[in-house]
Amino acid sequence: MKHIIAIILLLGGITMSAAKGIYDIEVRKIDGTQQKLEAYRGKVILIVNTASKCGFTKQYEDLQNLWELHQKDDFIILGFPANNFMNQEPGSNEDIVEFCQLNYGVDFPMFEKVSVKGKDIHPLYDYLTSKKSNPEFGGKITWNFNKFLISKEGKIINRFSTPTNPMDKEIQAAIQSALK
Repeated sequence: MKHIIAIILLLGGITMSAAKGIYDIEVRKIDGTQQKLEAYRGKVILIVNTASKCGFTKQYEDLQNLWELHQKDDFIILGFPANNFMNQEPGSNEDIVEFCQLNYGVDFPMFEKVSVKGKDIHPLYDYLTSKKSNPEFGGKITWNFNKFLISKEGKIINRFSTPTNPMDKEIQAAIQSALK
């Protein structure tokens, strides 16, 4: 019976141990559409765990500004709402879309709410935080709005903590370097 359950769980998505790289991981867009991160191969990616009721929620505005500044380049922001910290993302996926669009005009890709830590961690965040797949920048997500920068080749090249504003010079320089 345990083997049957393991097979069923594996069929639901690729786990970190099965993923050879970030492009192997499947995610679900906020509209429910399944997608592999392969769709973003060749782009510099900024992956952010977000929340609507956090002291850092205003970073949505600067994430949108960053997206508008670089969307003509090979750059994309991927937002992953998460409710892991003090119930700061309690709404449904529909509530999240409405909040982001009404309050911040967000039009960069958003994905279904995921878990970024714990037993139910999403395979993407398992991959991003694992010291095995990410020895340089691995480690637990500590709060909302942690940011991972992924190269055009799919390598994790930087990580920025919650207080680091998306428009900060450090992030801007890392993106510019990755875009070259």
